[in-house]
Amino acid sequence: MPKSLRTIINFSIFLAIGLGLIWLVTHNLTAQEKEDIISSFRRANYWLIIPVIFVGIASHWYRAVRWKLLMEPLGYHPSTLNTFFAVMVGYLANLAIPRLGEVTRCGLVARYENIPAEKLVGTMIAERAVDMLVLMLLMLITVVLQLDIVGIFFTRNIWEPLQAKAGGNRTWILAGILIVLVVLAYIAFRLIARSKIGDKVKAIFRGVWEGVLSIGKMQKKGWFIFYSLFIWVLYFTMMYLGFLCMDETRSLGIGAALSVLCFGSIGMIATQGGIGAYQILVQQTLILYGIHATTGYAFGWIVWLAQTLMVIVIGFASLVALPVYNKGKQQATTK
Repeated sequence: MPKSLRTIINFSIFLAIGLGLIWLVTHNLTAQEKEDIISSFRRANYWLIIPVIFVGIASHWYRAVRWKLLMEPLGYHPSTLNTFFAVMVGYLANLAIPRLGEVTRCGLVARYENIPAEKLVGTMIAERAVDMLVLMLLMLITVVLQLDIVGIFFTRNIWEPLQAKAGGNRTWILAGILIVLVVLAYIAFRLIARSKIGDKVKAIFRGVWEGVLSIGKMQKKGWFIFYSLFIWVLYFTMMYLGFLCMDETRSLGIGAALSVLCFGSIGMIATQGGIGAYQILVQQTLILYGIHATTGYAFGWIVWLAQTLMVIVIGFASLVALPVYNKGKQQATTK
């Protein structure tokens, strides 16, 4: 299959999943629920979204600074502005085609900083590995700190429906769940291990591990770890500040912000640009904290739109600024 055709198919599938999720949520809404969602949009204070956007830009700036640290052991010292512009254009490309952003930003830095693109691929693997580890750590912290809320979700959505269907016999429920999970896990493991997907999964984990090991060779490991954590602190700050834009979410605390950040991040990975999946996961997470489903759905859209518009505006601005900035650099070096 031609690469371009495969790219189009991947784009179509991810976008279709996202649009399908939007339809799944909205097609059964009553007229009152639709009016409630519209009312939530109208009552939101969009001026309070402006700080969220600036914090988001700062997170991308420090992502660029962190990326520079990964290039230094290779003997290259690109300018921070070029790296930042490449990061933003990469995010913009990801909105169009999945995974195109990584290729794009490597290509831009290679072009404007004269760094071989193949050497930048390893830095991308290291970045992904660290972000994945930090997200997993945050999810673990979130669950441990809020076992009561997680327990309520499990009881309400999984345990009670199963118990009702099984006539209240808890022993048989537990035994049945364990047996089914073990059998499914065994079958899935055997099927994946023998397939091409299994090879890809192994390659991904191998790449993640190699990326983590490469960090140990850095001279500025402390700064790299600091920036990696600080980026996620800024992501958390974006979510916490975002709560202020609606009266219903204004009183939510740190735990809610952590939960929405973690599960929303999964949504951003699941579909094209996070469309559909992000809003649903934010909505379902906020329900656990007593927020009405319509309000939670509207909040998910507001935060997603703020982030997406920021990427579009700054991404296109970066695309325009790159040749202008580098033309000025070339003129300065020739004088």
